[in-house]
Amino acid sequence: MDISILLFFGIAFALVFFLRVARIGTLLAFLLAGILAGQHAFGIFELNDIWLFLGELGIIFLWFSMGLELNVKRLWTMRKTIFGFGAAQVMMVAVMLLPLIYGFTTWTVMGTVMVALMLAMSSTSGDLGLLADRNELHSSMGRQTFSILLFQDLMAVPLLAMLPIFAGHTLNLGAKIIDISVMSVGIILGAFIVGRYLLNPIMRRIAGLKSKEAFLLAIMLNILAWALLFEYIGLPPAIGAFVAGMLLSETIYRPQVQSDIDPYKLMFVAMFFVALGMGLNIPFLTQNWWIIALGAIGLVLVKFIAIYIVARVRGVMTREAFLIALILAQGGEFGLLILQTMKTNGIEAIPAAHSEILMAVIVVSMIMTPVLLAIYDRLYQSGKLISSSRAHRVNKGTAESHPQVIICGFGRVGITIAKMLQSKGIPYAAIDMNVDTVMVGRNDGFNVFYGDTTKPAILTEFGLAPRKTRAVVIALDNTHVAKSTVRAVRQIQKRVPIFARARNLGEANILRSEGVKVALPETVESSFLLGEQVLENLGISEHEIEIMMSRMRDNNYETLRGILDGHQ
Repeated sequence: MDISILLFFGIAFALVFFLRVARIGTLLAFLLAGILAGQHAFGIFELNDIWLFLGELGIIFLWFSMGLELNVKRLWTMRKTIFGFGAAQVMMVAVMLLPLIYGFTTWTVMGTVMVALMLAMSSTSGDLGLLADRNELHSSMGRQTFSILLFQDLMAVPLLAMLPIFAGHTLNLGAKIIDISVMSVGIILGAFIVGRYLLNPIMRRIAGLKSKEAFLLAIMLNILAWALLFEYIGLPPAIGAFVAGMLLSETIYRPQVQSDIDPYKLMFVAMFFVALGMGLNIPFLTQNWWIIALGAIGLVLVKFIAIYIVARVRGVMTREAFLIALILAQGGEFGLLILQTMKTNGIEAIPAAHSEILMAVIVVSMIMTPVLLAIYDRLYQSGKLISSSRAHRVNKGTAESHPQVIICGFGRVGITIAKMLQSKGIPYAAIDMNVDTVMVGRNDGFNVFYGDTTKPAILTEFGLAPRKTRAVVIALDNTHVAKSTVRAVRQIQKRVPIFARARNLGEANILRSEGVKVALPETVESSFLLGEQVLENLGISEHEIEIMMSRMRDNNYETLRGILDGHQ
């Protein structure tokens, strides 16, 4: 075995390790590994036919994965956010980029439109990784960001449909817009019909063999067959791979397909990024470093402004709008994929030299995002992102000197509990990290203040004290933050009873293990309330209902644990 292979994998591992520590997408590590291993750095490998072949396989598998995500039922379920927020975001970014790109280049109108839409896409894998690291995937901000990313994936259809037009393979139906629309609608409807009514029975027969090897080979054959079919009719094979993913996304086997293909997908996608890095003209990019730097800064700035405006117009709170805009402000692997697909298929929508610069701009913008996010977190936690006048206005006045109850989190649950306490004249203090929520609450007459409930100093400042606070309510919708809050409370007062909300039984158990006295799972309790009304309507006595509910709540819902654990 050649030592160069060992050296290459050592470089790749080191880059993945350090970029992961820095919370930067690990796919970029493979791209940087390709640059370092290529002819312009260490010269470990040359970009030969083998690497080009592996890169093409990577392109096919990456497009297949994107198609697999576009499940029609999933899109319909989240249609309001996806086609509202997502469409508005893409259009706003594209509209702001169009005049800038057209003014500074000599590209055709169609080329400018394609690049503007391509740059409106963000890094799906990178952004989902950032949300997961911040434990924000299931928060309101996380769900809205995910919906936007889903719409961006859907935009892959018309952008892919543009490629045959640039290659000279139109559908001969008149205007280019009609060509793109017909192909886009045809791909979506065709995938839905073929996947549901043709591929489902075939996959059922293959799954009946109970052979993992046969199932995996069937997936591989499906991908390659569609890729070769589209290449045969003169279209980029990437469109075929994308269609193959959409077809399988409409079958009941989509989760199993995703699970089986993931290890191979990662390998081939990594090879795509390595080949991409090896193929970059580093001396040319070095000569034009200032264009790349200005382009990356400009891209991030324009996207941030556009997305922030759209978010605020849709009524998203300031902090959430800021975070959504910051997370989505970079270019993405989709742009790299489009540019490389054009390169490998000889499609010249824009000059080849400009494609190289665009690739570099996208890569730099992807590296900038986690860095900017880290700076934002540091400034936000220190309170420097809130002006002194606004911070004073938010926390104007003082909390009750000794509130009997501290409410951590001031969403719907926190507001409801505050109203109940107010009606009985019980002094309380509520704390929330969302400035807009706090200001609205104070205007409505609630005793709510801005602060981070995971910091013991903040809890002490707003009234948590040994032997004086009678209860703490944790009304946060983020389990990680709720756990940190419980620990902060326990640092100040060991025995105060803590009452917490939880979304389900699993989260309730986690909070109880941290020392929470009562953790009510919302899904279970809302089911109980509905069930009580049903039984009462059927003539069951209140006494019998109370006995049954008491038994079901005994020992922290022990009778329900086994039933519900598999359904949460």
